[in-house]
Amino acid sequence: MAEDIKRMPVGAGLPEMPEEIKLAPKKIVIDFKRIVFILLGLGVFFLFYIIPGLPDAVDPGGKVFQLPWAGKMAIGLFLMAGIWWVFEVMPIGVTAIAIGLFQVLFFIRTPKQALGDFLDPSVWFIFGSVIVGTAFSASGLTKRMAYKMLTIVGEKTNLILLGTFLVVAAMTLIMAHTAVAAAIFPLLLAINALYSESDQPTRFGKGLFIGMAWAAGAGSIITFLGAARGVAAAGMFKEFTGKDIGFFELIYYMLPVGLIMVLAIWLIIITFFKPERAVIAGLREKARNLTKELGPMNHKEKVVLGTVVLIVALFMFKAFLPVQAFTDMDRAGIMLVGTLLFFLTRTLTVEDLETVPWNIILLFGGAMSIGFCLWQTKAAEWLAVHWLSFFLNAPWLVFVLGIAFFVLIMTNFIMNVAAIAISLPVSLVIAQYLGVAPHVILFASLVTAGMPFNLLIGAAPNAIAYESKQFTTGEFFGYGWIPSVVLMAVLALFVYIVWPMMGMPVLAPK
Repeated sequence: MAEDIKRMPVGAGLPEMPEEIKLAPKKIVIDFKRIVFILLGLGVFFLFYIIPGLPDAVDPGGKVFQLPWAGKMAIGLFLMAGIWWVFEVMPIGVTAIAIGLFQVLFFIRTPKQALGDFLDPSVWFIFGSVIVGTAFSASGLTKRMAYKMLTIVGEKTNLILLGTFLVVAAMTLIMAHTAVAAAIFPLLLAINALYSESDQPTRFGKGLFIGMAWAAGAGSIITFLGAARGVAAAGMFKEFTGKDIGFFELIYYMLPVGLIMVLAIWLIIITFFKPERAVIAGLREKARNLTKELGPMNHKEKVVLGTVVLIVALFMFKAFLPVQAFTDMDRAGIMLVGTLLFFLTRTLTVEDLETVPWNIILLFGGAMSIGFCLWQTKAAEWLAVHWLSFFLNAPWLVFVLGIAFFVLIMTNFIMNVAAIAISLPVSLVIAQYLGVAPHVILFASLVTAGMPFNLLIGAAPNAIAYESKQFTTGEFFGYGWIPSVVLMAVLALFVYIVWPMMGMPVLAPK
């Protein structure tokens, strides 16, 4: 027996090796497209590094705006980050880290400035908003809201989309659009799960989440509570002109624009992201049954609702009560009240904290960093003066739309408050030469500042929607031009016809 074993060939008697194991090691696939865009971004940055300088900008009053070396490098970094974000050469949060790192390595700003912006109060506001959304999901309140909404809007997918966009826009009338997007996001995940059990993207899924982000922006322009930009811009406007913008005055002029844009967004979505199914048969009945299964509202759901009511109340006190304790209260601090209460009441646990999309938080840290970089190095001011100087001899309508378009482009890259703060002082100076009233400049700028449809960093709802994994950054950028063009057309109509009919001063008295 021992001799027989010795004579047996090695491996004899063993099962045949599976075919997949016999295969050669997996060949490494090189993503040349990704490499090209990495090099393109770096090439643009180093181009700005080697060029000696850029020409000065001069405003109508003869004031010269020089671009310092740090400002030149800030523009190069701004363009590099844009290329990397649009073509997603690496996770968007890592590109944000690169923004801070490049500022430090090339001495554009100090490490404390470049990296400290990642902990800006605006970033904490977004973090707090995301935690609110997490609480909605963890408590089960999201499912309850989703099922209730579906029993109302029915089984037609187009009406589900319309209902979603109207609900999102309506919520932004009393809540910051970031908080609305964070709260509504889990609800949309539940709706999408009822539409398709697959994790693969669908046209309905793309339209649902992209449309949510766009509708949140459209709704946020209507009141001062939708975003910080309205309050900040009104404050600047009063400082520059001595004229105040009232709460209801803003609503009067902005409500029709916001409503028309929400409906336009819905039409764009059902045209370019036409759902695979026109009807989800039995959805309404299924939603009713699922609502019954949930039973009565539990303790955690009540805590979440109560906390959200408290947060909204604090924001309203800040907006309406002339009490210093409220007016000086920071938006981020208000939003973080919810974070603290959720963990104190054990509505959320450390496991929930680990689900926070840090990729998105880092993204907005990078957005703050590049925004402040452009601002502090005078690059943003230089860009604004150069751009608006093209419209010195243009008709007043072209001038106003030119300002609005500049804000639209800039707000896709930097904070919308900063975009307005950059353009408003310069545009008000030029407006005096062209006989344009300051009101129309302010309102036109606020319209476009609220609707950055192309880049995720333009607004937190854009980035929150991206977490659905239903679309790529390239798709968001490409399709975003469609509502952007529609927005400019709608704005032209309002600036030239509708707002003057409503009583807005458009031309300055001679």
